[in-house]
Amino acid sequence: MNYMNNRMMISKTVIGVLVSVFFTFSLLGQDKSQDEDALFIKSIFDHSLNEGKAYDWLYSMSTRIGGRLAGSPEAAAAVEYTRQELLDLKLDSVWLQPCEVPHWVRGEKEQVRIVNSKKMGTIDLNALALGNSVGTGEYGVTAEVIEVKSLKEVEELGSKVKGKIVFFNRPFDNSQINTFRGYGGAVDQRTAGPFEASKNGAVAAIVRSITGSLDDVPHTGVTLTRDGVPKIPAVAISTKAANLLSRLMEEEPVRVFIRTTCENLPKENSYNVIGEIKGSEFPDEIIVVGGHLDSWDVGGGAHDDGSGCVHSMDVLNILKSLNYKPKRTIRCVLFMNEENGLAGGLEYAKISNANNEKHVFGLESDAGGFTPEAFSCDGDKEIFNTKFQKLYKWLPLLEPYNITLKKGGSGADINPLKSQKGLLCGLRPDSQRYFDYHHTAEDTIDKVHPRELALGSAAMASLIYLVDKYGL
Repeated sequence: MNYMNNRMMISKTVIGVLVSVFFTFSLLGQDKSQDEDALFIKSIFDHSLNEGKAYDWLYSMSTRIGGRLAGSPEAAAAVEYTRQELLDLKLDSVWLQPCEVPHWVRGEKEQVRIVNSKKMGTIDLNALALGNSVGTGEYGVTAEVIEVKSLKEVEELGSKVKGKIVFFNRPFDNSQINTFRGYGGAVDQRTAGPFEASKNGAVAAIVRSITGSLDDVPHTGVTLTRDGVPKIPAVAISTKAANLLSRLMEEEPVRVFIRTTCENLPKENSYNVIGEIKGSEFPDEIIVVGGHLDSWDVGGGAHDDGSGCVHSMDVLNILKSLNYKPKRTIRCVLFMNEENGLAGGLEYAKISNANNEKHVFGLESDAGGFTPEAFSCDGDKEIFNTKFQKLYKWLPLLEPYNITLKKGGSGADINPLKSQKGLLCGLRPDSQRYFDYHHTAEDTIDKVHPRELALGSAAMASLIYLVDKYGL
């Protein structure tokens, strides 16, 4: 009996030792894999900071080409420039994907002028026409101004706005730490305000620039229209001009003269620019990384979204330079026409769905070239939690670079791919200065720091590397 017990005890001991050894080797293997990943990610950051191409590309795009509004000669030049640069990387494939885009032109410099102030006389206000809006005609429009803070207020005023210029003056909420929330809380007056004013008979609309900065720089951006509702001239004025106009209206009735010559021309043929490295094991599983190639016409489009384009191009450049052989196909897409139509993103998803492609992961950069802080993720509700949790397990590899992961939106151009049920992410840099330059003539290369830009490329390349190596 003692003999049998001793044998059983010895067997249990042996089994315990074997199990312990098994787990020890498993953990050692896991640590080794994590060490390999940490070292490779370090090499990604080293290469990006020392040898990355993003800033040089951005300089050419934002300075030599400049503003790249869809349908413009500058947009066409950007298509050819980035195609050539992707070809120079010796990728497996580079091609242009046709898409039809709107062609809105600004025309002559906008005039917005207070014409009847007894206190201050005639005052010119710094202004920019809103994208897709119509012009006033050669002689302009002059009318009394009525101030509102919301779309609902326009609806409540109803016929009282008929024949008037509606002035939307709800400020950017500077109490928001994440400035994109401040932007989101104010932008409806630009996108939908002129439409709501027109429904109630207004002859024009003025919108306070969507920024937390108090300055004399007007911010443009798209305004939406609807069939059956007359299009009216719409302009944005600087925040200082908005404050001035509002103060004067508290003291006396104010009439404003507006003259714009913008117009919507027939649609143009343009392109998404695409380059890819084919996967060695799972070539039908596509990882897409991208930004939008178009920008507004008044600046260089450096932060919005030249930075996102060169980030995405540099992801492929970095991985290829480090001789990384991806398991899955990694595809860079530079989307056309995000700013005033989303034609490129919609066309890309349409063709992808028609070809039964499978995008397992998408990553977009469209929040500027500042220091990266996070990736925000979303996806179809059926898959999101499972895939996000897997991504979250890699957070310790990103934390040394001050990058976290969170739930949230991804990007306008990759969002149409959500039906393919891959995980979608957006790069989230420091947002505090972004809306100082967004959609303005100030969005130029001197507002982008080369080091911050390179950190964004490296962060994106690191996340792409992890998703490619382990899958979701």
